[in-house]
Amino acid sequence: MAATSKKKKKSVPIDQEFIENMEKSLLKLKSEIVENLIASSNDFKEIVEGMDPKDLVDVASDDIDRKMIEAIGSQELKRLKLIESALTRIKQGKYGLCIKCSVKIPSDRLQAIPYALMCIECKTEEERRNR
Repeated sequence: MAATSKKKKKSVPIDQEFIENMEKSLLKLKSEIVENLIASSNDFKEIVEGMDPKDLVDVASDDIDRKMIEAIGSQELKRLKLIESALTRIKQGKYGLCIKCSVKIPSDRLQAIPYALMCIECKTEEERRNR
C-alpha cells in the first residue's frame, strides 16, 4: 500500500475566542477597505453619503451601484470577496479549515491572512499548478 503525499489529519475544533477575534479583525479590515474607497473616490462617497451609517460596512458586499463596483480596484474587490467568504465560513462553523483538505489552518497563518482559504500545503500546490 503506497503512502499518499498528503496526510489525512483529524481536524481539531478551533478555539471560539480565536474565531471571535478573527471575526472582529475581518470586519475591521472590511471597514478599512470601505473607508479607503470613500476617501479616494468621489463617486463612491456620493453613493455612501445617503446611506445609514450602520449600513456602511455592508456597502462593499451589496451590488448597490455599478459605479461603486467600478471604483473598487480589482485587488480590493478580491480582498472584499475573500473577507465576505471568511465571514460566511464563520457563520457556518467552517472557518479555519482548508477548503481543499479540511485540515485546520494554523492560527499563525490566519492571523497573517484572516481570509485564508487553504492550508499552506494546498495553497502551495495550487500555486505550482497555476504557473
